Amino acid sequence: MSLDRPDTSYQIEAQAPLIIGISAGLAALLMVYLALAAVFHKNTRQQAIETLSGFTQKMHYFREIIGLMVRSKIWVPGLKDYIEEEFEGLTFFEVKEFYKGSSQQAIEFLQEHHQYNDTENLYLEFKSLLLTHPSERLNLEQIKYPDVYGRAIVEKWLAHKCGSGLWYYFGYKYGDFKASLDYNAVFERHQDKIMNLALSIDHEAFQDSSFNDVFLAKLGEYMNQEVVPKLMQFKGQTESHLPPIMNYLYVVFALLIGFGVFIPLVSLILQWSPVFLILGISVTLSVLLYIALGFYPYIYKEANSK
Repeated sequence: MSLDRPDTSYQIEAQAPLIIGISAGLAALLMVYLALAAVFHKNTRQQAIETLSGFTQKMHYFREIIGLMVRSKIWVPGLKDYIEEEFEGLTFFEVKEFYKGSSQQAIEFLQEHHQYNDTENLYLEFKSLLLTHPSERLNLEQIKYPDVYGRAIVEKWLAHKCGSGLWYYFGYKYGDFKASLDYNAVFERHQDKIMNLALSIDHEAFQDSSFNDVFLAKLGEYMNQEVVPKLMQFKGQTESHLPPIMNYLYVVFALLIGFGVFIPLVSLILQWSPVFLILGISVTLSVLLYIALGFYPYIYKEANSK
């Protein structure tokens, strides 16, 4: 006497709990991973915001120093009036980007024969550091200190090494500009304020400094190398989103839940046609095969992408 083999429908129903279990297990792991990744990203972003706030405050102090320097009497007599009257509205960025042809005023400035020993460029650089947007009209009496510096202005500062002029004019080439930049002309009370602001920027770096050319050169180098780049770095981190691989994993999670758990489970409970079980199992197996064959190349590509 021979036993009849179970029909195909029965075999499929018998395997359904296994598929449901595998799908549910993988989906649970993915759900935990996605939740942890979201929490980690949130914490990383929050840390970046706090760090960015610290560097933003350093930039506030530096810009306050620059504001005092711009309004001081270190400049060759007539320089400020010359710039403000003859080239009103001209920015350091326009001069640096004259080759783009977007500013006729910048071209005229470069063609002009100046009598200020090139210190007019430093004056424009200082003014650029007081802007909060490249196209802003600067009012020296109402300098803005935003909660966060916009990407547009930070990119300009970084691209044109704003702040390094202090190092160049008061350090590397100070012998050439000494007669045109009299830092002793800064009021003594403003010198004291500048030193206190520098200590607020970095107490360890400036604790042994006094107000002179060496200090000013060091300050410019410090800001150009240690602060402005960090403004861009941490601003990028605060604006970052979850990596694309998270979308990939979420799609896999949704497919496993939908076709590997929900459809087979409902099909068994409601005694639907075996076609639904076949559909769910087929999609689930396809997803598992895709993960096995395609996941590594995908993460390899993501890891090596710029």
